[in-house]
Amino acid sequence: MHFIVLGAGAIGCYVGGRLAAHGQAVTLVGRAHALQPIAAQGLRVTDLDGFDRTVPPAGLRLAASLAEAAPGADSVVLLCVKSGATESAARELASACVPGTPVVSLQNGVDNVARIAAHAPALQVLAGMVPYNVVLRGAHVHRATAGPLQLQRDAFTERIAPLFEAAGLATLLPPDIRAVQWGKLLLNLNNPVNALSDLPLRQELLDRDYRRVFAALQSEALAVMARAGIRPAKVTAVAPALLPHVLRLPNGLFTRLAKRMLQIDASARSSMWDDLEAGRVTEIDALCGAVVRLAAQQGMAAPLNARMCELLGGPRLRLSGAQLRRMLGV
Repeated sequence: MHFIVLGAGAIGCYVGGRLAAHGQAVTLVGRAHALQPIAAQGLRVTDLDGFDRTVPPAGLRLAASLAEAAPGADSVVLLCVKSGATESAARELASACVPGTPVVSLQNGVDNVARIAAHAPALQVLAGMVPYNVVLRGAHVHRATAGPLQLQRDAFTERIAPLFEAAGLATLLPPDIRAVQWGKLLLNLNNPVNALSDLPLRQELLDRDYRRVFAALQSEALAVMARAGIRPAKVTAVAPALLPHVLRLPNGLFTRLAKRMLQIDASARSSMWDDLEAGRVTEIDALCGAVVRLAAQQGMAAPLNARMCELLGGPRLRLSGAQLRRMLGV
């Protein structure tokens, strides 16, 4: 099987790197500046559990486009581009892939599979959820938090799940991937909070003011989901309905009850922080924007998530937890 990673960013390089380290055929498709360090040095893949392996340059194929990767009948595409690039990637998939090619979306958000299928209806598009934070610096990719990949249950994912497991990518096939995606979105509502904090994730989560903002965004999203009949899946040790309550606890209680949430490398930050630092478009529309759109469909408002869309869509801001609370009125 030929795994083609479309979007050689942090998630794509980690998943592709683990598969390549286990001997699978992997092609990374990305921009030249991202691929050049890997072409020169190979790809070092590490995680917080102690895994440390360097895939030599000869152990990976690198391509500037999907057409150059030459997908064939034995190919599966792991789509790892940011949500804002989904439609352009879907058009590329439609033109380069043979009908029936499996495409597994490993992206944040809840709308990507439908958007891909709309532009590439001849392909087999499947949803996935990546639970962990990954940091990419040059030719070194590092998984900084824990959790299993979750893939839409299907005959094809039942075939590839053992390959992922053998490569050290713990994988689950839940009965309802849509509920899993909404459960992950609840956690991803911290991404804009972390981006505005300008702090590493662990340091931000130890600040109760930032946690109160995160909890308020989750509470609003949970209310909207309840109106829409969506029951988000439990993707952490804490049930979705209890997450805002745990986040609002004083630090002493929070650090005792949320030990797993705080098992994060000290330097890890959200991908949205990375995007802001690099001057890239963020995924705020796929996260807070998804809550706002769902609320509108239900005849509701989601003012807190809407405000976060505004803050992340304007000039670069760095706000203390107290400042952010005041701006949102929470």
